[in-house]
This record gives sequence, structure tokens and C-alpha cells, in this order.
Amino acid sequence: MSAKKRAVVALAAAAALFLAGCSANDSEESTETPRHTPGGTAGGGGSKRPDDRKEAALKGITLPAWNKKDYESPEAKTYLRQIAATGARWVTFTPTWYQDGIGESDIHPTDETADDASLRHIVRLAHDAGLKTMIKPHVDLKDGGDRSGIRPDDRNAWFTAYERFITHYAKLAAETGAEQFSVGTELAGTSEDGAHWKKAVSAVRSAYKGRLTYAANYDEYQKIPFWKDLDLIGIDAYWPLGEKPTTDVAKLRQAWQPVVKELAAFSAEQGRKILFTEAGYVSQKGSTTAPYSWTVSTARGDAEQAAGYEALLAAFDGQKWWAGVCWWMWDDWPDTGETPKKLAYTPHGKPAEKVLRKWWGTG
Repeated sequence: MSAKKRAVVALAAAAALFLAGCSANDSEESTETPRHTPGGTAGGGGSKRPDDRKEAALKGITLPAWNKKDYESPEAKTYLRQIAATGARWVTFTPTWYQDGIGESDIHPTDETADDASLRHIVRLAHDAGLKTMIKPHVDLKDGGDRSGIRPDDRNAWFTAYERFITHYAKLAAETGAEQFSVGTELAGTSEDGAHWKKAVSAVRSAYKGRLTYAANYDEYQKIPFWKDLDLIGIDAYWPLGEKPTTDVAKLRQAWQPVVKELAAFSAEQGRKILFTEAGYVSQKGSTTAPYSWTVSTARGDAEQAAGYEALLAAFDGQKWWAGVCWWMWDDWPDTGETPKKLAYTPHGKPAEKVLRKWWGTG
């Protein structure tokens, strides 16, 4: 998700639906052993790196950036401390570059891109807080359109630009000692191009020796031809769970059962565990009917958000093929949120945070 996309959705309300942010029981077996040494080529500049010898299944929260210096905000340490207090062991960061239109080939940073110094800073702070890190770069459209609609007129030129973009962050991930890296996010308009993506993944592998995934939309993941070039299947898990608002956890858990069966089979077919690279619910009535939307309603829905958290964790906990979930998202940075906190995705200070603490052993 991006700041621009959020603005468009807010204006279009629930009619403009778009697809959009890491958990499992600590007793769950370790995620799949990576083919490369976690962390990359360089140390974290004195960071207190978490112990990689026993790799627990992911449980964490995404902390996006909407501006150049968000990750150097005075609130950064507080946010990371709060995230760790939920029982999270991971935090995901999302530096974002932009392109001018769906058919364009140029991809570039803007004033809404977290700069490299701030990204280095936040990874170091996260490690100091005892959190492992995933860097998950995004490409968004400057006009706020859905990135899944990107379909470049010149694919060779676009993938050349994309490879430059993604290897820039792969090198930064190696430099900072980030434990995991996503080679892309929700780029459904290009992700069926296996040859180009395999080349991009190979370039990332040359720069970064840690574990790799790709964050596919929930309606995209079955079309990805390069899962076996990666270490984990990544899915942004925004499946609608019904047509009517509900706080009934049993009903929501039952709605997950066909998905559980489908994903178990897909994991077995691909020989890879599945990580929910994003999942989440706004604090609005009806959030479980359209988890990908920032603007389901104007009515507060803390109980429905909490029920969504509870149902997902109950449905997937203990599944041996499930690598965890990275919840979207923690608090917005001061003066950047376009959705009031009481209605936004953050679980902070809401019943959903109590659900996390219960499942993650701190509540």
C-alpha cells in the first residue's frame, strides 16, 4: 500500500477497492532453511543482531514510510519498542519508488521515498530493539493508481529499471544485515513474465545472501512462475471473509477453511512455505468483508478488527506449511495519516493488540 493509493481510496470510498500489512506460534517449527546465509554480505554497523541460529516462524508488523525522513523520526524508537512489546519478532520496512503511468518504464525515488540514510537508521534501531527485519521495496504510481495495473509498453526497458531499483535495495539489505528481502510487491501486471523476473531474482541473489520472497496479491499468487527461484511464497492475504459485517470469530474462522485447504495444496506443490507478507483489517464496521479497503465505512469497528485478527491466527496457527504473518500496519507517522487512527489499520491501543499479545505470549 502507498500514501498515494490511500488518498485515492479515501476519495473513491469503498467503490475503489484495491489489493493491499509477519505471525506464528513460537513453538512452530522453523521456516524453511534458506539456501544462502541470512543477513547478506556486511554487518549492521554494530547493531545487536538477533540470533539467526534458530529461525522461528515470522511474527511481526509492517512499519511503512510515506516520506523521506519518516524512518529518522523521533518516534521511531518508540514505535519499534511498542511493536516488540506485542510479542512481534520481526518488522518490515517499505521504501517506495514511483513511476508516472502504467505504461512508463522509468522508476525513480521522490520526496515520498524513504532515503537510504533513514532506512539504514531504522534497520539499526530495529536490531537494537531485538527485532529481525525484512526490507520490502514497493513501486507505486504517482497518480495513486493501483500498482497491479502497471503494464509497461517497453518491458525490456521497465525490467532494466526495475532491476536497478531492486538491486539497490538488495545491496542495502546486505549492508545493514536485514534478515529477509522481498523482490517485489503486488506487481500483477508484470509478474507472469517468468524470464524477466528470474533474471531480476538472480541479480538480487548476487547482491544479497539472505532469504527471499515476493509479496503477491491474494488473487495473483497462483500465476507466479518463479516461486521455486525464491525461498518463501509471499501472499498479501486480504481475502474477503463474507458479505456482511460480523464479529463472530467462529464464522470468520470457518470462512478461512477453503483458503487453508487451497494454500496447503499449493505449498506442497511448490515445495515452499507460505508467508503472509501482509494481512490486516481497518477498525471499521465491515472490515472483514473487504480487508484491502481503507474506507469500508465511517463506523468504528474495533471488535470486528479484533475478530479478524483472532480468526486468522486461529485458522493458520499450527499449519506446518505456514511461515507466519506480517500485519499491515503499525501507527502512521505524525502528521502523515489520511485515515484517523481510530479507523485505520493499526491495532495499537485497540482490542486487536490484545489479540496479538495473547497469541504471541505477552498478554
